[in-house]
Parts: sequence; C-alpha cells; structure tokens
Amino acid sequence: MKSIAVLTSGGDAPGMNAAIRAVVRTGIAKGWEVYGVQHGYYGLMSGDMQIMGQRDVGGIVQQGGTVLGSARALEFKTVEGRQKALRELNKRGIEGLVVIGGNGSQTGAYALSEMGFPVVGIASTIDNDLYGSEMTIGVDTALNIALEAIDRLKITASSHQRAFLLEVMGRDCGYLALMAGIAGGAEFISIPEIPTEPEDIARELHAAYERGKKHGIIVVAEGAKYNANALVAYFKEHKAELGFELRATILGHIQRGGAPTAFDRLLATRLGAAATSALARGEYGVLVGMNKSAMTTTALSVVVANKKTVDFALIELQKELDG
Repeated sequence: MKSIAVLTSGGDAPGMNAAIRAVVRTGIAKGWEVYGVQHGYYGLMSGDMQIMGQRDVGGIVQQGGTVLGSARALEFKTVEGRQKALRELNKRGIEGLVVIGGNGSQTGAYALSEMGFPVVGIASTIDNDLYGSEMTIGVDTALNIALEAIDRLKITASSHQRAFLLEVMGRDCGYLALMAGIAGGAEFISIPEIPTEPEDIARELHAAYERGKKHGIIVVAEGAKYNANALVAYFKEHKAELGFELRATILGHIQRGGAPTAFDRLLATRLGAAATSALARGEYGVLVGMNKSAMTTTALSVVVANKKTVDFALIELQKELDG
C-alpha cells in the first residue's frame, strides 16, 4: 500500500481533527501518501481531495469540528454514486480509505468495502450509539457540556424553586441523557430505550416536592417518547401535578461545538493510529473502536447489523438514587 485517503462524514464530533491528524501522520510515517477528502462522501464522488503533509494537520488537535468538512451525499447510497467514488480513488492510485463517522457513515463504508475497496472505519459520534466501541469520539466532550448545563441550571432552579427540563442529543440511544443525568443528580431521566409518560415524570417530581425539595432537574434525550416541547406543553396544562414551575432548555448543537476534552483527543489519536495499522496489516472492512481500554476491530457487517443501547444496570442505579 502506497496511498490512502481519509474523510469525515455525518455530524461533526469534537475530536475528529485529532483523528485526522493521527491518520495523516501515522500514514506518512509508514511511507504513504495521505489524501484528505473534503466534505465527506460528496467530495469522494466529486474528486475533491488533496495530499496532506505533516504541517497541514499542525495545530488542529485542540480544535472542534472537522477541517475536512462534512456534507450530505444521498447519491452515495446508490451503486452509481459509489462507482463514481471508486473511479476517483482509482484515478489517484489510492489503495485504502479511512472513514471517520457514526452509523450512517459506517453504513456507507461497509457498502464501499462490499465493492472490494479496502476501508477502515473510525467510531465517531457524540450519541455513543455505534456498535463495536464502548466509547466514540466526541462523547466525553458532549457529556461534559451537558453536565455543565445541568450544574448551571441547578443553581438558578434552586434560586427560584423551579424545575428545569434539559433536552440533550440522543435520537436512538439515551447514553448522553442517562450519564449526564446521573452525574448531575437529576430527579428524572427520560431516554428512548425506556418509554415514559408525562404522568411518570409528574409523579416523581411531585413526590420530590412533597419530600421538601426546592427544585428539580429533568433530563430528556431528544429521541425519547416525549421530547422537551411535548413535555412543556403537557405540564403547562397540568402545573398543579408537578409541584414546581417548569422551564425548558434545549442544548442542541452546542453539544457538538468547542474544544475536545483530553479524553477525546487521546481516544481520537489512538483510533487514528489503529486505523492505519489495520490497513497496513491488510485488515479491511472493519471498524476500529475502544473496548476495555484497548483498540479493537469489529467487522463493519456486524457494526451495521446491530443496535447499541445503554447499560440497563445504570438505569436501575438511577432508580435507586432517586429513592
């Protein structure tokens, strides 16, 4: 192998740049040319890629987002779109591809690998919903942002004897909501894995109010059965059932921005190096992830066929903590 390419795809995650840096520099250390593909699979199909050197990735390890950019590429879902991408890769003599991204990105990586091209994926999504890795790039940063929001909301909630509802990202997996809620001492956590009704939340908060609590925190994943807007509408009609006046905050894309934590920088660096090592030893069609603190590989066919959920033991822990 003499030449590889790297791209970022899907939603940006803090730490992506550290992974790009690691892929470029460890690839160069192996004597390879490393192309950076602009705007994900869209750039792969249009041939928007350039050779990157050591200095091209200097000073980016601390930056959030992705210097390579990301974009939607519906055409890549078609055989014709992927054939177009293969032509661009072959035209430049590129022999391997590293894909940094989440579920949709790795589905694309798997489709390309099924056409015979050497592909290695890197687990990167703030939702931590990608099968094959205990932690993914960006999760720790997003979790700390959510936790800081809870801490700040608790201060203002206690000043006004209010309940605050915080919606965090997590369309299919409630990892962020569950972990931030436990770490932040939330009174109630609602996640996609366990559908809850507004009445359940009202009952828990009212019980806390009856026990003498002066404020309350509810953490909701965006993919929960009832999101923040739906819950606010419900409690507007049933204020007496809650015991507290309610305010809602939706973090949204704030969780994706900002400098990555030390953990995310280190994880991304290790995963980037593991990806080029996998290509070097001829292990293709895999996702590199972290499991039990070690760098591991999982077949992309397994990754895309399985759904990752939260640790249900933590849900039981939350119930015990709530009393």
